[in-house]
Amino acid sequence: GIVLVAINPYEQLPIYEQDVIYAYSGQNMGDMDPHIFAVAEEAYKQMARDEKNQSIIVSGESGAGKTVSAKYAMRFFATVGGSASETNIEAKVLASSPIMEAIGNAKTTRNDNSSRFGKYIQIGFDKRYHIIGANMRTYLLEKSRVVFQAEDERNYHIFYQLCASSSLPEFKDLGLSK
Repeated sequence: GIVLVAINPYEQLPIYEQDVIYAYSGQNMGDMDPHIFAVAEEAYKQMARDEKNQSIIVSGESGAGKTVSAKYAMRFFATVGGSASETNIEAKVLASSPIMEAIGNAKTTRNDNSSRFGKYIQIGFDKRYHIIGANMRTYLLEKSRVVFQAEDERNYHIFYQLCASSSLPEFKDLGLSK
């Protein structure tokens, strides 16, 4: 299949704007520079042409930009699928992230909000190839961080959030202390 190597520049670049989405929409793979939008366009075209499910696997080290790349792919699908303003699926899918991030993210030496689990995002399309919904599943939670973390790293965010809330009356029964 297609392989794209992307590097996280750790700053916003103007290569992910709406006009860039439209530039890649309808193009053939290889006609333009390598880009996450080129990969998304290829998957979208093959889904429409072959009427078969497509997968995009985003992999990399901590801080490599996997979550951001996935967001850009979802933004591409929402825009070319004509559903960007109708459903804002990207925002809806990612709105579930804060709770999941508290439970599954931790501070590492490379990333203050590093995901310690994998995400499987399934996006549903109707017969006109407009997004009609999405489902996100998590897997492979890094359980070793519960009992150990390296120097200059933190445990899962949820532990710190619980401790910071320990004085609230609803947390009294949990026996948490500062």
